[in-house]
Amino acid sequence: MSTASVSFRPGAVLADLLPASRVRDIALVVGGAALTGIAAQISVPVPGSPVPVTGQTFAALLVGTAFGARRGFLALALYALVGMAGVPWFAGGTSGAGGASFGYVLGMLLAATVVGALARRGADRSVARTAATMVLGSALIYAVGVPYLALSTGMSLGAAVAAGLTPFLLGDALKAALAMGALPAAWKLAGRRG
Repeated sequence: MSTASVSFRPGAVLADLLPASRVRDIALVVGGAALTGIAAQISVPVPGSPVPVTGQTFAALLVGTAFGARRGFLALALYALVGMAGVPWFAGGTSGAGGASFGYVLGMLLAATVVGALARRGADRSVARTAATMVLGSALIYAVGVPYLALSTGMSLGAAVAAGLTPFLLGDALKAALAMGALPAAWKLAGRRG
């Protein structure tokens, strides 16, 4: 069976277009963690919130979608573990598990896994499906991150929503729009339509 026939089988994700090997999978996992860590350094403080606007959520959702559930999970798990071990590649050059925004890192781990599973079912092949996938992924990040923010800071849930969700909705819409263009276009360039 040739690599090309395996690459375009139903249930493939973009990463499957590369020749299959353990080296590929390890490189993807390490590269996905590094991409997320680099994207986290694009950080803009939000007045009144301990959570900045970053590129890491966009990177985490792209990694999950492009790599699939297993590799997406492993890449985000590596990102989280290395950051917890002290590498300063969480938002704004921070590290450790004690920060108010660490719940978003945990949410990204869940989101990358779910969007990766959906991508295996073709959720990244059209603009509409990609939009729905990115919205779901973002919702999962908030579903973990906002309650963690409330618990870690002593905020009420309402205050945590106001500080850790509401200010980010416009940016998330822009990130989803980028993904809506990029992922289906990548499939089209690869000769695959959804």
